[in-house]
Amino acid sequence: MSKSSRKSIVASFGLLSAELENKLASDQHPATPVPSAGKRVGAGVIGATHRAIGEIRSERDQLKALIESGGGAIRELDPSLIDPSPYPDRLPDDDETNFEAFKRSIETEGQKVPVQVRKHPSSPDRYQIVYGHRRWLAAKQLGRLVRAIEVEISDLDLVLAQGIENASRQDLTWIERALFASRMDGAGIKPRYIYAALSIEDAELARMRNVYRIVPADVIEAIGRAPKIGRPRWLDLAKAVASDPATLDSIRAALQRKIDGAETSDQRFQRILKTIKPTANQSVEAIPISDGSGTRLGGLMVSPKEVRLLAQGSLGIEFLRFVEAELPGLAERFARQREQENP
Repeated sequence: MSKSSRKSIVASFGLLSAELENKLASDQHPATPVPSAGKRVGAGVIGATHRAIGEIRSERDQLKALIESGGGAIRELDPSLIDPSPYPDRLPDDDETNFEAFKRSIETEGQKVPVQVRKHPSSPDRYQIVYGHRRWLAAKQLGRLVRAIEVEISDLDLVLAQGIENASRQDLTWIERALFASRMDGAGIKPRYIYAALSIEDAELARMRNVYRIVPADVIEAIGRAPKIGRPRWLDLAKAVASDPATLDSIRAALQRKIDGAETSDQRFQRILKTIKPTANQSVEAIPISDGSGTRLGGLMVSPKEVRLLAQGSLGIEFLRFVEAELPGLAERFARQREQENP
């Protein structure tokens, strides 16, 4: 990319863009930051959806490096004036231990990395998180100001920026990534950008769609992040719902049912799946088959899609052969009866 092309991309950075230009031109460490005259960083860091994802990701990383070295117009905001992103990308943790440890580190060491916010589109005096939700929540619970950089960004760019950020996370579960793909899908992000933002291929997006277009978001959110539940079992759940839409009523009823003791999201998922899809190895009681004298010949096992004849002893094996020989005649009788009932 030429230098003039690069200038057009970062032109909205103000004095911050000048530092970035110097960094790119010299390919060395940035000079001592110059305080920015304005309070907001332009949208160049995450760019428009018209530009290549790689370029957007590169600019974001460059801005992060510049911020961490002391650049940028960092402000201290009242966390009560900040709302979460309209496109949530995480589900609540089962165990708050990790967050409590994270919060303690901010309490003792301070907030080292600022969050990114934008002006709330419908409330001029408020802000929305672009990313840094955990830092914002920790500051809010600690009753301290949150260090933030304000960026100008559209709804579509905000979704795309969060998607890029999510791609580098190792702790997001499969369903969290799928649910976030659905947010991007719903926001009108083109599939090629979803592929790049989440580092997935079209086949994986198709599988995600097979889940989030069948299992409603409120059901997914009620189940939770389910870290030990991977793609195959979520697809099993979606398949069960697709085969019988009334299954959703059973799922919602099960989710509302109170369970004694603590229940993780993994356990909740397993409970829901068992509710609508009984395990194959569940025992089905055989119906005894006996002759006129009471001699046991075997048993009959019936399930919604299967009938099994079980033989008992040598006489039972003879009986099975007899039934096998009679099957063609039974099929003919069945056909004649159908014709009589439906002339």
